[in-house]
Amino acid sequence: MRVETTELRDVLLFRPSPHRDDRGFFTRTFDADVAAAHGLDPATFVQDSQSRSAHGTLRGLHGRGGDGEAKLVRCARGAILDVIVDGRPGSPTYGRHEAFRLDDEQFWMLYVPSGFLHGFQVLSDVADICYRIDRPHDPTEDLSVRHDDPDLAIAWPLPVDNLSPRDRSAGSWRDLTSSHVHG
Repeated sequence: MRVETTELRDVLLFRPSPHRDDRGFFTRTFDADVAAAHGLDPATFVQDSQSRSAHGTLRGLHGRGGDGEAKLVRCARGAILDVIVDGRPGSPTYGRHEAFRLDDEQFWMLYVPSGFLHGFQVLSDVADICYRIDRPHDPTEDLSVRHDDPDLAIAWPLPVDNLSPRDRSAGSWRDLTSSHVHG
């Protein structure tokens, strides 16, 4: 498994090497030793979650207030465009975003540090997204920023027509940054 840094500070991309043959494939999706070798404490990940979404669905941009929330994200079925935004004041990449195609062919897994916003859009008919999270969910700390915020100018690949009520009513990047509450 290779691990690469990205344009955004502290973000890691885990790239497994699946073994494929006429029966299918086998791949390692998480390796505690590899994570530890890159500065992550595997014992801090306390919750695994999974979501399923239909083609074109956009979820996000979501974050967590308080101490924030770090997570490992992968797409176990289908394909998504995964987008993260650095929301950490003082970071040299603050306010910048980066996009990654996560799918069930390459099996890449993205480490999203605490303090980032996260969202994705489903590119395939259906997608299952798996999360390994470093602290229990607390809905009182949920943060949301509009997917089409002009200050972020994220180019989503598909028309956006399937949003949750939470995502439809999300605030702006400017409102979030002016409140000095980042997660």
